Amino acid sequence: MAGKIIIAEEAKKEMIQAIKTYFLKERDEDLGDLAAYLIFEFFLESLAPHAYNQGVYDAYKYINDKSEDLLGYLK
Repeated sequence: MAGKIIIAEEAKKEMIQAIKTYFLKERDEDLGDLAAYLIFEFFLESLAPHAYNQGVYDAYKYINDKSEDLLGYLK
């Protein structure tokens, strides 16, 4: 994947809040904004590209399968 993943500011705030909520609920740790932001950045830089690539592959496979279905309409 080329380039950096761009996340809208409002969505970024929601995701950071979700990280803080998760850590408080599941680990009983009250993360500050900086700690939650650093975790968010780690996921975005290290893990998100893998999910993105899988999504691209899944979309390609879906479109390819549907394109083959079109050949069934040939007379």
